[in-house]
Amino acid sequence: MIVTTTPSVEGYQIAEYKGIVAGEAILGANVFRDLFAGITDIIGGRSGAYEKELGRAREVALAELEERAIGLGANAVVGVDLDYEVINNMLMVSASGTAVMLG
Repeated sequence: MIVTTTPSVEGYQIAEYKGIVAGEAILGANVFRDLFAGITDIIGGRSGAYEKELGRAREVALAELEERAIGLGANAVVGVDLDYEVINNMLMVSASGTAVMLG
């Protein structure tokens, strides 16, 4: 399945629009990782624990988006938008786009 942030896929024409699809992932960060991330923020540097969790949340959200697109009979999702939020020390990633059938 092709998943892209662009409104079209080069070399293909959109034969049919199937509808809007979305996928969400909310993942909690471990308390110990929160502590070490706080220390990293104080002394400077990157927080590997948060980067790993954020990457995992993005993968889950995109996989859910693809599953929903397949359920509509689509073979691609165009115009994908990724949003990132922090809610009560939890990481949320939402992905949305338009499920299409490429011809």
